[in-house]
Amino acid sequence: MKPLDGMLVISVEQAVAAPLCTARLADAGARVIKIERAEGDFARKYDQAAGGASSYFAWLNHGKQSLVLDFKQDEDAALLHRLIGQADVLVQNLAPGAMQRAGFGSSEVRAQNPNLVTCDISGYGEAPELAHLKAYDLLVQAESGLIEVSGGPGEPGRIGISLCDIGAGITAHAAVLEALLLRERSGEGSGVAISLFDVAAEWMSVPFVHQVHGEGAPKRSGLHHPSIAPYGAYETDDGVKTILSIQNEREWQRLCDDVFLRPDMAGDPRFNSNNQRVKNRAALDEDIGKVLGLLNATEFRERLGAAKIAYAGLNNVADLAAHPALRHREIVAGGGAGLALPAHPVRWAGLRVQGASAVPEIGEHSAAIRAEFADD
Repeated sequence: MKPLDGMLVISVEQAVAAPLCTARLADAGARVIKIERAEGDFARKYDQAAGGASSYFAWLNHGKQSLVLDFKQDEDAALLHRLIGQADVLVQNLAPGAMQRAGFGSSEVRAQNPNLVTCDISGYGEAPELAHLKAYDLLVQAESGLIEVSGGPGEPGRIGISLCDIGAGITAHAAVLEALLLRERSGEGSGVAISLFDVAAEWMSVPFVHQVHGEGAPKRSGLHHPSIAPYGAYETDDGVKTILSIQNEREWQRLCDDVFLRPDMAGDPRFNSNNQRVKNRAALDEDIGKVLGLLNATEFRERLGAAKIAYAGLNNVADLAAHPALRHREIVAGGGAGLALPAHPVRWAGLRVQGASAVPEIGEHSAAIRAEFADD
C-alpha cells in the first residue's frame, strides 16, 4: 500500500515545476492524469537523450496517464469538468489567468467540488503588473538575484540545473500534502499557490539579510563559501581539486595540526577565528597552497579522513554515474527503451519497490479515459 493509493490527480501541466509535483504524487500511489495539448507538453521536445525521448519528460512523467484535450471546445471542457469533479487534487502551471478564463479557476472548481485541493504554480504570482513576464527557469534565476551570487569572482553563473523549477515543484508537492492533511481535519479542500520567484527569493534569505540588514550581499566566490573559511576547493600538487569544509574552531585546529602539519597557522592572528579567516582569505589560501604543493590528492584525502575533516571530490557527471552511493530506478521511455535513472530520494521502510513505470506517449490514454468519464 502507498500513501496516496486511490487518489485522483488532474494536472494541466507543462515543462518542469508542475510535472515534478505530480511525479511525486504518482510515486506515492496517486493516479495522475496529465492533460496535454494535441502537440503535447513542449518538454517532450527538449532533447532525445532518454532512448529517443526527452530526458526532462522521461524523468518527470513516467507512471502518469496522458489525455489530449482542447478545453476551449465545449465537449472537452465538459470532460475536464467531470474529471475535476471526481478529483482529489488539481495542479496547473499555465500562464496566470489562463485556467480562469477557460472556466476552470481554482475557486470556481473548488465551489463545484468542495473536496478538491487546487495548486496553482506560476512564475511571479498573479499580480497584473507582472503578468507579461515569462517565467522560465533561467529568467527567474536572474530576476531573483540567484545568478548574481553564483559563479566566480569574474563572472556570474547559472546554476547548472533548473533549480527554480525544481524548487517550485518540490514546494508545491509539500503544499499539496499539507492541504490534503488539512482536508482530513476540516473535511474540505483548499487552494494553494506557489511561484518560482517566491521560492527563489526565500532561498535567497541569507544574501538578502546581508544586503538589507548587514554590510552588503556576499560577493561571488566560485568554489569557496562566501562566509566560511576554509570551505572550498583546494588543489594538490597533482592538479586534483578537493573540497574541504571547516565548521568550527576545533576542526580548524585539527586541520592545522594533523593535516597541514602547521600548528602555528591555528594561532596566527589572521586566521584564529572564522571571521578573520574570511577577512584574510587570500593570505589563508596562499598558505594552504604552500602546504598542498607538497601533497598529492590521495595523501591529502587520507590525512583529512584520519583527522575527521569533512571533504569531497570535485566530481563530474560521469563520476556521479559510477558513485557507490547512487541508487537507481528503472523506467520505460520512448520506443520501449529501458532506462536507469537516479532513484526517488525517499526510502520507505518495508515498502516493496515497484516494477519499471512507463513514460506515456501523447494521448496514449485518451480513448480509455474518455470512455471511463463519459457523460451519462
